[in-house]
Amino acid sequence: MTERVAVVTGASRGIGAHLADALEAAGYAVERVSSSVAPVTDRAAVEAWVDDIVARRGRIDLLVNNAGVIDDEVPLAESDPEQWWRTVEVNVRGPYLMTRFALPHLVASGGRIVNINSGAAYKNYDIATAYNVSKGALARLTAATGLGEDAVVKAFDLAPGVVRTDMTLSMDAHVDRTEWTEPEVVVELLLALASGRLDAWSGRMVRAGTDTVESLERRAEHGLGELDRTLGLIGWGSDDPLT
Repeated sequence: MTERVAVVTGASRGIGAHLADALEAAGYAVERVSSSVAPVTDRAAVEAWVDDIVARRGRIDLLVNNAGVIDDEVPLAESDPEQWWRTVEVNVRGPYLMTRFALPHLVASGGRIVNINSGAAYKNYDIATAYNVSKGALARLTAATGLGEDAVVKAFDLAPGVVRTDMTLSMDAHVDRTEWTEPEVVVELLLALASGRLDAWSGRMVRAGTDTVESLERRAEHGLGELDRTLGLIGWGSDDPLT
C-alpha cells in the first residue's frame, strides 16, 4: 500500500474531473465523489468514506476540496435563505469535514491539502453573497490549517481562474466572456502543490492563469510576509491602530 492516494471531492464533472484525471495520469490512485456534493456535508458519510479509503488504500497523500456550488447572482435582499445557507454548507462545512477526518492520515503520510477557492474570497461583491462569504471562510480554513511554522500539514488555496464549466457557463457574470483559463494551467499548479515544490505558499492563495510554478518559486526565494496572499484587513495607513 505505497501508491500515492489522492481524494478529490466534486470530481464527477467540471474542474474536479480535470484535476482527478490529471492526478491519475501522474500516478495517483484517485478516490472521487461519484454522484453529488451532498455527502461532503454529512459528518457520518464523510467519516465513513475516509475510513473506507484508508482501509482499502492504506493512506491518503492529497486531499483536494473541490466540491462547491454557487447561489443565484442576486443582491442579498433578493436571496433565497435556504439556498444561501445550503451554499455555505457545501462550500465550508464540506471542506471542513473532509479536512477534519482526513487530517490524521495526511499527517501520517506527510500529505497536503488543496482547497479550490476563488478570487471572490478577496473581493467585495454585492451579488451571489453566499458564495463570496463561503470562499472567504474557506480561505480562513486554509490559513488555520496550513499557515505558519507550526502547521501540521501543508494546505493551499488554489483559485482556478475562470475555467469553462457548466457552472461558469450558467453565470450571468460570464455571458460575454471570450477568454477562459485553460484546465492545463490549473493542473500544472495542482501537481506542483502536491509535489511539495510550492510548500512556501502553504496557508496562502495561488491563482492559475496569473501565477506560474516558476513565478511562485521565484517570489518565495525572496521570502513571504506574514500577510502575503492571505485574507486580512486593509488599514488606512501606518497610523491605523487595527493594522
